This record gives sequence, C-alpha cells and structure tokens, in this order.
Amino acid sequence: MSSSDRSPAVDLTRTYEVRTYGCQMNVHDSERLSGLLEDAGYVRAPDGSDGDADVVVFNTCAVRENADNRLYGNLGRLAPMKTKRPGMQIAVGGCLAQKDRDTIVKKAPWVDVVFGTHNIGKLPVLLERARVQEEAQVEIAESLEAFPSTLPTRRESAYAAWVSISVGCNNTCTFCIVPALRGKEKDRRTGDILAEIEALVGEGVSEITLLGQNVNAYGSDIGDREAFSKLLRACGKIEGLERVRFTSPHPRDFTDDVIAAMAETPNVMPQLHMPMQSGSDTVLKAMRRSYRQERYLGIIDKVRAAIPDAAITTDIIVGFPGETEEDFDQTLHAVREARFAQAFTFQYSKRPGTPAATMEGQIPKEVVQARYERLVALQEEISWDENKKQVGRTLELMVAEGEGRKDGATHRLSGRAADNRLVHFTKPDTEVRPGDVVTVEITYAAPHHLLAEGAVLDVRRTRAGDAWDKRNAAEAVKPAGVMLGLPKIGAPEPLPVATGSGCGCD
Repeated sequence: MSSSDRSPAVDLTRTYEVRTYGCQMNVHDSERLSGLLEDAGYVRAPDGSDGDADVVVFNTCAVRENADNRLYGNLGRLAPMKTKRPGMQIAVGGCLAQKDRDTIVKKAPWVDVVFGTHNIGKLPVLLERARVQEEAQVEIAESLEAFPSTLPTRRESAYAAWVSISVGCNNTCTFCIVPALRGKEKDRRTGDILAEIEALVGEGVSEITLLGQNVNAYGSDIGDREAFSKLLRACGKIEGLERVRFTSPHPRDFTDDVIAAMAETPNVMPQLHMPMQSGSDTVLKAMRRSYRQERYLGIIDKVRAAIPDAAITTDIIVGFPGETEEDFDQTLHAVREARFAQAFTFQYSKRPGTPAATMEGQIPKEVVQARYERLVALQEEISWDENKKQVGRTLELMVAEGEGRKDGATHRLSGRAADNRLVHFTKPDTEVRPGDVVTVEITYAAPHHLLAEGAVLDVRRTRAGDAWDKRNAAEAVKPAGVMLGLPKIGAPEPLPVATGSGCGCD
C-alpha cells in the first residue's frame, strides 16, 4: 500500500454520520462506509445528530427525478453549520455522485469529497487529502475497485446480514439508469461468497440476504445458467445458517432450477420478491423488459405449485410514457391474478439520462396519481385478504429489532415469519432478544402486518440472540476510541433484511 493510500490517524473526538438514500445496495454500501470510517478512527455520531457531526456522508440515489434537488437542499442546510464548525467535512457518494461528478462541487463548493459507486473504499483517504490540501477531492472510478463485501463494515444488525453476490446490471430497461452508474454485471466468486457467509454465521448471524441488481443472472460471467440455483443449494449446507433470502431476481432469468432449489433447500425461505413493473405487454416492450404478462404469471404459478405457502411481492411502475387506460387495466388484471402479498408501487418519474425520459406520451401528473390510487386500493384489498389466510396458523418468527414502532406502548415485540411477513406478538415473561426464535399463533390480520395476541407458545434462544447480547454489551463499555493508523485489510461482514428493491429498477 502506497503512502498516499494510507488512512492517517484521526483525532478520536471526530464523529461521523452517514445518510442513505435508495435501494438495498446503497444500504449495504453505507454499512461499508461506516465500517471504513470507524476503522480509520472516527466515532459514530449519536442518533438524531442531524448534521451535527465532524463528517457527514451522503450516499445518494439517482433513480428519482428530484434526487438532485433533495441532495442540494440537504447540502444547503449544512452550509451554515459547516461555517460555524471549523474542520467539519461533507462527502457525497453513490449513484448521483457517479452521474454528476464535478457538478456537485460547482453547485455546492463547500463539499469536500465526491466519490462514486466503484470506489467507496477510498473515502477515508479522500477526506484526509481534502483536509491537508484544503480543496475538494473528486474521484470517480470507472470500474469496480472492490466488491462492497470485501470492505470493513459496521452492520446495523447482529443477527442478519446482506451478502453481495454481484454488482452492476446487463439489462437495458428504458426507465433505469443503474447500468450506466454501476456498470455491467460483475459476479463474485462462489467460494468468496460462501466463505463470507460462513464467517458471518461464525459471528452469530443466522439470516443472510443474497444481494445483487439481478441475482438470478449470477453466473453470466462464466456462462453457467444454473450458478444461482447451485449457490442456493450450497447455502443450504452451511450449518447454523437458518434463513436465506435474495433480492432482486429478473423474470427473464428466472429458471426452473431456481424454483427447485428454493423448494428443496430447507433454509431458503418461502418468499419471492420479483419486480413485474407493468402488466401490459405493450408497456413491457417499451420498457425493454424481456418478458410478457403470460411469462411472468407462469413463473408465479410454478413457484406456488412447488412452494404453496410462498409469499410473493413485486414492484410496479404506474404512468410509464404511453401507458393507456387499457394498458393500466392489464396491470390491474395481472395484480388480481398474481395476488401479491405486497406490492411496492411507484409513480413513473423521469430519470435524466434514460431513454424513457425523452419518450413521447408522458402522462399528466393527475392521471398518474389517479391510476396509482386505484392500484394501491386494489393491492391493499388483496394484501388484507392474503393476510387473513394466516389467521389461526402457528408460525415461527425471528425476533426483530426496531420493526414495531408502537411495541413500547402496546407491550409487544415484533418478528418476521419465514415468508417475511411482519408479525407483532405479545411480549412473553421470559427474556426474548433480537435474533431469537418464537412460536406464535396468528389471531388478527391487517393489510401490512399480523398480530399474535395470545401467549407465546415457545421461545428458542439462539446464537444470533447471543450475538445481539454480546454486541450490546460491547457498545455499553466501548471506550472513546483508539488512535488508529492504517485501516484493517481483510474480509468483513454485511446487514438486515428489507423488502422491495426500493428503486423499482430490477
């Protein structure tokens, strides 16, 4: 490592805050940014600091039309704080940084560092270089320098983790700017993925989510169309790994061997998030989605035949350019046929730099809003009906942390069922920790959650719960810090499970 790449010792009173926008890939990257900063000696600012930190990092998303307005608005609010706080630094990374590059420091000259999606590992070095040289550092790598999962991390969860299996995307969807910003798909070696999962399990993690822009295209680098199903089966052989999830697959690459692997691998959960985007063949063609409604619904039929209890969720875009009322009716038809447990619905938003942004037939805002409200109402009805089918069932939940905003007032805890449904349950007399597993009977269903109002039937203490205890104990006695020089080099760890792709780009 050259002297220019070293992360110098940092005054331990220096604090940091990372603000994250966008999809799970950005959440995963932000855990790495936090890990890098802590590895270099920074200390995380208390929750609710709201910019009152020595280093504020924005990990941005370029998917929504107003993404830049949101960023510059937030940067503007920090400008007077920086003036009053000598030595404060602001860094901007992520997809918007990759896209706008020099524009950011021109519009917000008080920004110290701009870095892209491919070189997040350089953040501590760039911050120090900006401090020493007293000028903004803009460094945007054109290709991936290191997989996110090979960088230090500060995971938000002790019991669940993201594991990146690929980055980038080879699709050319007309509404999506991700391939331009994250590049072509690059797969990680299977051995490296499994080694990381085994290391995570050794630390107490019991649930992992395989993460990629298009996970079931995994293996395209080596021409193995069954590489993803093989990876799922290999995860099934890892002792101590209780739950495996993945997000997000593309219908084009969804093959029967993946369905078989899901059905036949006990720790692969009966859950599938598969973006549909539209139910109209005409719109799907305009989107350059290489499947049609019949193909999509056919995959769902096969999944349900193999895994009857599977909960299927999706992403849908309303108001894509040229969408007619007949096209929208086809989306409603597909939603009725698919009977999604949940749908993450988005009003079409122009992504500057995408083909769809300049297409003819842009839909008036009021029309898009009306269609969106009709779709949401239909899906709410279906979600509630599907959740009602869970009433009376006995489910095993992994206890979650921070999932139930009203848990304190209702004296409940929250957890996720195998199919990822959120369940609030009566707090038992015995201690239950995040990562532990409880068995409950469902007594009530709402559109977005379930209730288990009776007594907990069983509590199983787990290594994941032990890991949560250990982590909390360490946080409680953590010293202010230690002067650090070179950052650690080596394998790390990832994060918690989320639903939906967030950006609707898959």
